[in-house]
Amino acid sequence: MKVAILGGTKGMGRSLARALAERGDHVYLLGRDAEDLERSAKDLAVRGENRFEVQHGPCDLGEPEKFGSALDAASDSLGGLDLVVLTAAIYGDQAELEEDTERARQLLVLNFANTVAFCEEARKRLLAKGGGTLCVFSSVAGDRGRKPIGIYGASKAGLSAYLEALDHKFRSEGLVTICVKPGFVKTGMTAGLQPPPFAGEPDEVAAIVVKAIDKKTPLVYAPGIWRYVMLVIKNLPRFVMRRINF
Repeated sequence: MKVAILGGTKGMGRSLARALAERGDHVYLLGRDAEDLERSAKDLAVRGENRFEVQHGPCDLGEPEKFGSALDAASDSLGGLDLVVLTAAIYGDQAELEEDTERARQLLVLNFANTVAFCEEARKRLLAKGGGTLCVFSSVAGDRGRKPIGIYGASKAGLSAYLEALDHKFRSEGLVTICVKPGFVKTGMTAGLQPPPFAGEPDEVAAIVVKAIDKKTPLVYAPGIWRYVMLVIKNLPRFVMRRINF
């Protein structure tokens, strides 16, 4: 496949980009840090089954006016796009976000409004070529309003709802939308947080997501145990949620 991925230089995105390159997919990296892009592109090139050169280009989630041109550059380089992946996002501690209104606003804009804007640009381009797959990382944090992640979770709840609607509307026209909901995964984003007993690893998540892409699975929890964890959490009564700090 011909793949453009925004967020493929760090964490789960990097593991996914490696998994795709290792099986022979042609990957184009999008990101805001030129050094990270160059380093990651060289890494993917030696991992690729056919040892092809990996191209990259600038794309900042904070600059939505440039999303279209970034995706066009990726498409021109690869000779089309079969799959667009978005893993980029920012995280903020709830107490920090409650104190810093500007930081909270930035998180909500990047994780929801700008992410949706990027998806819309990808959607238009994939449908114009007859279809393709849009794979976007949301989070289990959006499945239920929870005290420790209220603002971050709200951004992911909105994103998950949008991705579900996108799949309902455009699957029949050839656009496959995949919403990935990672649980706690040991990445730079979660550094410093106490991992639960069932915390996942980036490579584990990547393997699950690759399988979902191939099977066109619209909703994926990764690691898989989070599907059952969140099933329980979603069904807890409010008076219980007020008492626990989860």
